Amino acid sequence: MLKNLTRRTLMKVVAASGLASALGGRSSMAADEPLGISLVIPSPVGDVGWGHALAAGLEPVKAAYGDKVKVTVIENIPEGPDADRIMNKTVADGNKFLIAGSFGYQNGALQIARRNPAVTVLHASGFQVAPNFSPFAAKYFQGTYLLGMAAAALSKTGKLGSVSAFAIPELITSINAFTLGAQSVKPDIEVSVVWVNSWFDPAKEQEAAKALMAQKCDVIFSNAQDTPSVISACEEAGIYVFNLNSSMKKYAPKTYLGCVATDWSPFFKASVDAHIAGTFRGGNAFLGVTEKVVGVVDWNPNIPADAMGKIKEIEAKIASGSFTPFTGPLTKADGSEAAPSGATLTDGEVVAMDWHVKGVTTPLPK
Repeated sequence: MLKNLTRRTLMKVVAASGLASALGGRSSMAADEPLGISLVIPSPVGDVGWGHALAAGLEPVKAAYGDKVKVTVIENIPEGPDADRIMNKTVADGNKFLIAGSFGYQNGALQIARRNPAVTVLHASGFQVAPNFSPFAAKYFQGTYLLGMAAAALSKTGKLGSVSAFAIPELITSINAFTLGAQSVKPDIEVSVVWVNSWFDPAKEQEAAKALMAQKCDVIFSNAQDTPSVISACEEAGIYVFNLNSSMKKYAPKTYLGCVATDWSPFFKASVDAHIAGTFRGGNAFLGVTEKVVGVVDWNPNIPADAMGKIKEIEAKIASGSFTPFTGPLTKADGSEAAPSGATLTDGEVVAMDWHVKGVTTPLPK
């Protein structure tokens, strides 16, 4: 069961994870021994996408510490034995701070943390916690709800689509919130999903986008693709499109709906500070709009002014904590109740989500 997921500010995340003293400026390290920081990711860094956002999150760390840290980015490492071997090697080489940048790295990274108590490990999108092991995840659903509202305002067919990487809770919640946001504008709207089961497969992603277009989907959500393949295909077809992590507007200057962007630098900097100060304590970091980790950028100017006004109202309520997309009544795709009227899902329930809301027409993979 997940614990301590509710965070109203990054400072509260940091405090709950035992990192608060690091933000006060206390830090020390051997002058002749830079801290080795290793980021391992499943796809290329590139100029856009998940890997790019993670690498960019370390830039303020490098700026703050200069030659007192040495950052190594290891890209294109598939989940499984290769990842375990690479992560073990980077620790054996002397790196004391590891960022395991994929959900499927969890078990191997956790074992590394348990065997090496002097090493701090951050793990993307997972749920396991240890004294020196912290999972971190973004509340993408806060942004995808807003883009669902925009999609519904622009959709003419009432059919939306999502090209999605893997059926893990983080991406399921993003689809569900996208659907709920759209339904808040047009209650009968439907969402179809194509799961490509890959973080990086441009050809397969483009095929999935075209399959959704064939189903008359006129707004498509590129859900955790590290390439602009879906974005480019939608631009060519004149279909509105948006994505996660970093802006891909240059690949779709006309039909880009927006981006649910992530800025991991506040969390990474606080975690490195704490490691150096010797105060790091593992804990769940579930970060969103309030913590300025998640934010929607590059809104398309074609979104009607009245719709944009409503979107901004909801965005402000999300930031203040007075609104969450997952407040009932919520109905699952199978017709059962997910939450009664007025009840709000806990963070633990959100990060464990393994069901779709009513309106998502594609069954989850078994």
